[in-house]
Amino acid sequence: MIVVGSGVAGLTTALVLAESGRRVRVWAREPAERTTSAVAGGLWWPYRIEPEPLVGAWALESLAVYEELSDRPDETGVRLVDGVHRGTRLDELGTWAGRVPGLRAVADGLAARLPVIDMPVHLAWLRERLAKAGGVVETREVTDLAGVPAPVVVNCTGLGARSLVPDPAVRPVRGQLVVVENPGVTTWFTSVGHSSDHSSAASTYFIPQPGGLLLGGTAEEDDWSLEPDPATAAAIVARCAAVRPEIAQARVLGHRVGLRPARHAVRLQRQPLPDGRVLVHNYGHGGAGITVAWGCAREAAGLAFPAA
Repeated sequence: MIVVGSGVAGLTTALVLAESGRRVRVWAREPAERTTSAVAGGLWWPYRIEPEPLVGAWALESLAVYEELSDRPDETGVRLVDGVHRGTRLDELGTWAGRVPGLRAVADGLAARLPVIDMPVHLAWLRERLAKAGGVVETREVTDLAGVPAPVVVNCTGLGARSLVPDPAVRPVRGQLVVVENPGVTTWFTSVGHSSDHSSAASTYFIPQPGGLLLGGTAEEDDWSLEPDPATAAAIVARCAAVRPEIAQARVLGHRVGLRPARHAVRLQRQPLPDGRVLVHNYGHGGAGITVAWGCAREAAGLAFPAA
């Protein structure tokens, strides 16, 4: 079988399938280090993803895996870090929130100790674990999903599904980050609309990672630009510095831009092909591909090989 796509959805899905005894190849246009997953902030939290009832279950399933992986942070890239979602209330969230260990109301929002994932390290770990399970990653350009030569094909192409399926419901939501030398910040912080109202393009968050403090962010719908905008970067730093003044003087290490693959709902679906083969779709994860990766991967595996 072949999984198309090497972002966090593709690699996690391939790993679940390989560790269940399937012979798996991953076909990807570019290495994992160049996918949207690689530039993600890495905080576990359902953000800009629907439908919430299903997302909650996928996210909680993934949370349990990340909590286990946090025992080996240097190897897996997963750590548990304290932080605050400012302006977010429990009654704004789905029932899943009541099952997040330690999530509690504080004066200005919600506090929790959540997984923070160093994505370059985690993607490399996924690829290595996949190789140990017998999986193979190959650089291949796919222009026709039905033409992929395997009895079962899993489509984890993210934004690429817009042209490949084709599915015009998949749209980019541009996110820009600034990486600065960490001035001593050890907790994450967000001030973002987490509800289904995504009207605001600007948000404020910072996430401590081993390679620096990640500052964000933006959510610019239907913007395809991968070039960092200097004015946007300056505004991001200013918003973060308003929360933690020491950020204002932090040395800038770099800029990141990623295009979230947004859709009105995640597409997790089994599609029989006319020749008797099977195509399984697993895409449209918006800003929460990392958050739901394991839950969606296990469901995709079940769709690919339903239990008798």
